[in-house]
Amino acid sequence: MGESPANFVNASPGTCRYRVAGMSCADCAERVERALRELPGVDSAAVDLDRAEVLIRTATHVDENLLADAVERAGYTLLLSGDPQPFVAPPDPEPLESPPQDQIASSKSWREWIPSAATVWYVTTRAVVIGFVVSLVWTLAYRFLPAPFTLLMVSESLFEGQTIRQTWVPLERISPNLVRAVIASEDNEFCRHWGFDFKELQDALSEAQNGGRMRGASTISQQTAKNVFLWPGRSFVRKGLEAYFTVLIETLWPKRRIMEVYLNVIEWGPGVFGAEAASRRWFGKSAARLTLLEAARLAAILPNPNRYRANPPGPYVNSRSYTISARANNVDLGGVDRCAKP
Repeated sequence: MGESPANFVNASPGTCRYRVAGMSCADCAERVERALRELPGVDSAAVDLDRAEVLIRTATHVDENLLADAVERAGYTLLLSGDPQPFVAPPDPEPLESPPQDQIASSKSWREWIPSAATVWYVTTRAVVIGFVVSLVWTLAYRFLPAPFTLLMVSESLFEGQTIRQTWVPLERISPNLVRAVIASEDNEFCRHWGFDFKELQDALSEAQNGGRMRGASTISQQTAKNVFLWPGRSFVRKGLEAYFTVLIETLWPKRRIMEVYLNVIEWGPGVFGAEAASRRWFGKSAARLTLLEAARLAAILPNPNRYRANPPGPYVNSRSYTISARANNVDLGGVDRCAKP
């Protein structure tokens, strides 16, 4: 009996090891062992089910064909020398224990809300483009059309119960005295800068660093952008948008239009917006008839229109208005300053 590494190996004289095909359970192994032990000359037979092998111990030589016939009667196949080894499918692995369905649903639920990087990029770029187009169209529209309301007007009307008074008038119907007064009070370089007065900003920062109070350094262009397009309050986001809209209006509007919009939307008292409503509220006359002193008093209350009165003026407004009047005489609205006269 020859050796075959693929089919059987002689363990020792009188002992042989064979491969058995088809076994899959303990009962299979018992039937094979019983069938082999019944053969004359076979002392014992032991099946290794995991390796699909049988170890046969014989007292005398036993023909391999007899061994194969005995195993075949048990229902299986003994692989003899030279027989091809049939493919035996491995047993199915035991299924892993699955987590409960509610845990699977829970783990999926929060992951589904996390967008991919491609989605974030797509949404962000589209939002930026749409925001730019909308802001451009909005700014161009207000280049020619009156601003019907501002978010500050809406806030005072809805949350403070104020009655809003505003009458939009063209710049031709506003006294040049008021134009000069607000420039002298709020933004001396209005006719020369491009939206930002960096020298004034540096001076304000220096004063604050030296122990003084932090004063505002916003230009008329910045105040117009804030009042027309944005909401009241202070935040870095709003300040950034204010700078963006300031660049837009300085690019798309002439200085004359910036001043016209500013004088029509700025607040001059609780619920009082625009030069015409302010002039009639404080002096009982139209904005076109304001004297230089009256215009200076209106400019003096701009820093805090809910606290100060233009008429009758308090000590601060009275003193401040004379200073503004003196400065206003030096404001040039035409020529090289790029500010058209009303």
